[in-house]
Amino acid sequence: MREGSLEAPTRHKIDWKNPDFWDEAKLDAELRRVFDICHGCRRCFNLCDSFPKLFDLVDGTPGEVLEEVPSESFKGVVDACTLCDMCFLTKCPYVPPHEFNLDFPHLMLRYRAIEAKKGKVPFAEKELTKTDRNGKLAAMAPGLANWASDTKNGLTRGLLDKAAGVHPEAALPKFHGPTFAVRAKRESVEINGAAPAFGKRKAALYATCFVNYNNPAIGMAMRSVLAKNGIESKVVYPKCCGMPQLEHGEIEKVAANARAVAAEMSPLIDEGYDIVALIPSCALMLKFEWPLIVPDDPLVAKLAKATFDASEYVVEIHKKHGLAPGLKELDGGVSVHFACHARAQNMGPKAAEMLRLIPKIDVAIIERCSGHGGSWGIMRNNFETALKVGKPVARSVAKNAKTYLASECPLAGEHIVQGLERLGEADLPAIDHSSHPIELFAKAYGLS
Repeated sequence: MREGSLEAPTRHKIDWKNPDFWDEAKLDAELRRVFDICHGCRRCFNLCDSFPKLFDLVDGTPGEVLEEVPSESFKGVVDACTLCDMCFLTKCPYVPPHEFNLDFPHLMLRYRAIEAKKGKVPFAEKELTKTDRNGKLAAMAPGLANWASDTKNGLTRGLLDKAAGVHPEAALPKFHGPTFAVRAKRESVEINGAAPAFGKRKAALYATCFVNYNNPAIGMAMRSVLAKNGIESKVVYPKCCGMPQLEHGEIEKVAANARAVAAEMSPLIDEGYDIVALIPSCALMLKFEWPLIVPDDPLVAKLAKATFDASEYVVEIHKKHGLAPGLKELDGGVSVHFACHARAQNMGPKAAEMLRLIPKIDVAIIERCSGHGGSWGIMRNNFETALKVGKPVARSVAKNAKTYLASECPLAGEHIVQGLERLGEADLPAIDHSSHPIELFAKAYGLS
């Protein structure tokens, strides 16, 4: 057996219907097997807070051995995992097909699934993950929702902290009245019949809960760029991809969402539509996580093969058909954060590749976790750690001194902005928000 694996990593299905998956004694044995290997390797020490917590647990015992660590102490290691997948994809030399067979994120998911089944996920945290319900309610009075969630509103943020454990300084997504799906019906876009790709592709945009309720501008930018390039698009949003539920181990709910969305998307695929997910976490779910959770559903497998990430799709059009002319320079350059769930799709830095199609643009790519981790980074117990993990990214943005900051993960982008504010250094770039790369691409086309 070689030390480490040189083969491409492969993932096994999440065997959550097997009774052994839920056996706590077998889980503990697997945790100890994996943690022992991790403690001896330590290659992943700088990725997130899970590994330092694990190493400190072991090193803090009299004999500095895992056998002396009580099993109840493992929860801190599990809770620190953001399911970013970076250890599996970029660091661990023992992932399958290596015979050690390590998949640290999915092991953390198994632990959380058992916790969820035992009713140990706090009620308030579960309510926060109901993005469709929350988005629909907030869309009725977005001004009120945004007023209440503003970090400057000490009254309501204090109440949110006490009720749900959300850190009062953590930036929260804003809500919009007309959702992306509604705006897409109201606002037509003119298809460019002179574009090289005209008549050759058509796209169904999976709106995602974030774009639909929190940032429709991302979706509108994507529609405009596709129309400029001769591509018809329609907006589809059956329901959330289930990533927020996955973070809490509610695998059965994720499976139900996967089957429902795949069933609705299937006729569109048959009609020749490419499926484009607008947020990388959602693209990751459709492409990779869903087929591992419901491997027996042919419609889920069919959807996975038809799905593109937003930036990936624009690059695909460029390579196969050519882009419509009209891209103009963006002065000052852009720092592009390569979001973890974009990296986890194993397709390369497509956001940077797309932005480099803009004439004379200066692109600096940052390949490191922002520390946010979905809903993880906004929680009272995690916010300061999230900023610490993301501090190298904020420092890179400051050092690059570009005019624009872009991340395909909007939550990560705004978290980086908060990290910039925390640096407290002189001569920081005047960046007060992060853009999705497709928004900058639309800007270069003069579409926004």
